[in-house]
Amino acid sequence: MNRLLKSIQFLGWPVICGLLVALVFMQNQQLQQLARQSTETSSVTPIQSPPSFADVIARAAPSVVSINATSVNVESVERASEDSLNLYLGERDSLGSGIIISDRGFILTNLHVVDTLFDAFDTEVTLSDGRRTPATVIAYDSSNDLAILHINMDDLTPIKVGKDEELEVGNIVFAIGYPRRNVGQSVSQGIVSALGNRPNSNANYIQTDAAINPGNSGGALIDREGRLVGINTSIISESGNFEGIGFATPVSTAIPAMEEMVAEAIEKNSGYLGVITGEALNGQSSRLFFGVDHIRGMLVESVDPGGAAERAGIAPGDVITQVGATSVTSGQNIMMEIRNAKPGDTISIQVYRNGQHFNLPTTLGFGQAVVIEPRDI
Repeated sequence: MNRLLKSIQFLGWPVICGLLVALVFMQNQQLQQLARQSTETSSVTPIQSPPSFADVIARAAPSVVSINATSVNVESVERASEDSLNLYLGERDSLGSGIIISDRGFILTNLHVVDTLFDAFDTEVTLSDGRRTPATVIAYDSSNDLAILHINMDDLTPIKVGKDEELEVGNIVFAIGYPRRNVGQSVSQGIVSALGNRPNSNANYIQTDAAINPGNSGGALIDREGRLVGINTSIISESGNFEGIGFATPVSTAIPAMEEMVAEAIEKNSGYLGVITGEALNGQSSRLFFGVDHIRGMLVESVDPGGAAERAGIAPGDVITQVGATSVTSGQNIMMEIRNAKPGDTISIQVYRNGQHFNLPTTLGFGQAVVIEPRDI
């Protein structure tokens, strides 16, 4: 019996050792298989979501504004006699888009957005943040269908200007503007479809399939970095609706034209304060209005909304007593001082209000449009 037990013990150890070796081997195989699966899984390219251009749009969108213009044009003609005609004028609202080019308040758009008979411009600009202000058309260029507006407003966001010379057919572009559907600012995506001359024109244009709907004229065509490369101008359409062929004026044409127009407008215009005043105060009128007889100057009756005077803090009821170093004694006196300055110049205007004098730094604006005709070559 003892001999049998010893035999079993002698034979059992090899069996147990064999089982242990087999178990270790199987576990090692499983670990190697798991490692291979992990390696294969990590080598698979993860599924990526489509790229978002939200940041690009967010950089450019604040620079694109809505333009509401009331144009005056001839609606009908009636013959009053053999040698005279009666012209009947009518007003119509024009909605378009524009681009803030400078923090000094210069906005670039298409001429056809604000074009009207007799240069009777009545234009209002609404920014993307909802702020609204009157705008002055200071210059336009009919050959390039461009116009420059000026607004008196702080905290403007000028757009970053790119280089249309670097564009290639197939590049992604975005059109930003305000379609005539009361939907607010809208963005459409497309590609550069062609580069060159527009049909029946010698001017360079960027052709794109990004939707340029009515109201988008004058808006921005930007690249995938958010830089301005063109000014949305027109579409080719038999129906009047977008059909996939739109045109934009390249910035290489628009920006030099704008700079020339702004320079000429400043040179040809005097500064504009934007106030209506009555007669110069004398002893009698000073006592009538203020109870004392020594106030001299021009009583402000009204100020232009959004104009230079309102922006500086001048209000109806103030008396302009001094402009720069010159005391105001008459309307002609104040007009000469303003006319000697240029749009964009800042002058000190002293006003009398509630028994006190205040000195208000005032940056002058623009008063009327200057036509920039194409030059003969």
